[in-house]
Amino acid sequence: MTSKHKKGQTVGYVRVSSLDQNTERQREGEAALDKVFIDKVSGKDAERPQLRAALEYLREGDTLQVHSMDRLARNLDDLRRIVRELTGRGVTVRFVKESLTFTGDDSPMAILLLSMMGAFAEFERSLIRERQREGIAIAKQKGVYKGRKKALSEAQVEALVTQDKANGGKNRAALAREVGVSRETLYQYLREAGVVAG
Repeated sequence: MTSKHKKGQTVGYVRVSSLDQNTERQREGEAALDKVFIDKVSGKDAERPQLRAALEYLREGDTLQVHSMDRLARNLDDLRRIVRELTGRGVTVRFVKESLTFTGDDSPMAILLLSMMGAFAEFERSLIRERQREGIAIAKQKGVYKGRKKALSEAQVEALVTQDKANGGKNRAALAREVGVSRETLYQYLREAGVVAG
């Protein structure tokens, strides 16, 4: 344990889906936090830089506080795995919105609640995605679908491609962070520019 890490810290984890979304809503009404980790990326999987940093930082006796389950994980498998790994290391996990706390000594009812609420959240996101797809299909039929606004202008894409070539195609994750897009979006631009194979 480092001298910087005093025992029994309350550590916050916040995730929003894009760079321009406000993180404050997820921190309203919460107790004072010793440290906060903030990801501004999609939560489609658990491979998020600040989540990884938070998981590495947490020590036995600490509490991880998250606004809601869907901020920590977007699917039930990741949610259960993260909670199980943390509580197994002696870290308490607290979800503010659901008013649930997990310590590793949880009752079968608490474990059932985690699974049920995580499954409901995953189901709700699937319904939202399905409605979005249906809405897009209808808009395309009517000829009114314009698609999502591009994250970067043509000039920004040119600069991005130039920078990627200068780097020799290395460290693309850092380049994506630098320009404020996901790695997936970065690769999409590089594919469109013919830099990487489709």
